[in-house]
Amino acid sequence: MEQVRPQTGSLGRILPEATLARLTQYLRALNAMQARGAERTSSGVLAAEAGVNPAILRKDLSLLGSYGTRGVGYVVTELTEHISKAMGLMQHWRVAIIGAGNLGRALSGYGGFRSRGFEIVALLDASPEVIGTAVGDLQVQDIADLDQILEATDANIAVLSVPGAAAQDLCDKLVGRGVRSILSFAPVVLQVPSGVNLRKVDLATELQILAYHAQNLGS
Repeated sequence: MEQVRPQTGSLGRILPEATLARLTQYLRALNAMQARGAERTSSGVLAAEAGVNPAILRKDLSLLGSYGTRGVGYVVTELTEHISKAMGLMQHWRVAIIGAGNLGRALSGYGGFRSRGFEIVALLDASPEVIGTAVGDLQVQDIADLDQILEATDANIAVLSVPGAAAQDLCDKLVGRGVRSILSFAPVVLQVPSGVNLRKVDLATELQILAYHAQNLGS
């Protein structure tokens, strides 16, 4: 995956990429603990549930200014809120998905987004066959109306789920209309100006890497 790393606003510093990835694992483990009714946890238990070394976990949390209490550990709800604030997840993120193919439709229907602070506010496409069709609570809108839709929904994150040939042009249009955070599933390298955060997810690349490791499991 590629990312232009943003400054973590609540901390005033940029967190390392590896730390950011592990923070999402800690949040997932903490959410599971809350679902079980757990009120406190230790660095050892949290690290085990997140699949990391306890020393690494303590170092990551120290970057957030959170050390817990010796002999007591961490209050689950407080640590969850602390990490969420550091990652910007306490804000309301409004997501526009560009591309209403199989992937775009699947993403728009994923219930886990809303529980993590992401609201899907628009699903757009250029195909007359799908414009106007219903996908869950959304209606597929015409990409030609992108300006009006972004203004009406106040979308601040865009997801590109389009063929590679169309991705750069759409990316440029999104940037030109003030969108500064873009997640791309397009199988091409996109160019964005400074100040725009871009993450690229290439499923084929991930499978190729997995295949490499799989063939070497027995060697």
